[in-house]
Amino acid sequence: MPASLLLLALLFAAALPAAPAPAPDADARVRVDFREPAAFADAAERFPGDPRDTAHLDRLREHLMRAAAPRLSAGYRLDITFTAVDLAGEFEPWRGPQWGDVRIIRDLYPPRLGLEFRLADAAGRVVRTGQRELSDLDFLMKITGGFRDDPLRHEKALLDDWLRAEFPGR
Repeated sequence: MPASLLLLALLFAAALPAAPAPAPDADARVRVDFREPAAFADAAERFPGDPRDTAHLDRLREHLMRAAAPRLSAGYRLDITFTAVDLAGEFEPWRGPQWGDVRIIRDLYPPRLGLEFRLADAAGRVVRTGQRELSDLDFLMKITGGFRDDPLRHEKALLDDWLRAEFPGR
């Protein structure tokens, strides 16, 4: 490879933006599980037993781990278990076969998330536990700026609202 091409490649690589650094040990501080995900409304409705079901759950897990970690004090650990996931919108197969894979988002179909959580301090003592049934009937009226083109924007906004209310910060 000529030196000029090598130099050009190095300059181009240096100009690329660096990948965002992962949250500091978020994996160790926040754990998210799903209890019986095959029974969740959308999994059972669309592709029972199919690995495609877990893609949206994995994205919810990643978002929650990233969003919750900065809200915890040093050494604290948060365990969250989803007991129910019903995404915003519904499938309306009566519209015809071409609509079979289209999720219709209306105010009739708000996101609903059931979860249990356990917050433990650095010594492992349980500080707080609880069960929450999250839903937002005004979900279409909210501006979800950071998630505008995200198909899970309503669920992520619902989780962010819960985190702000439950864990106001350090």
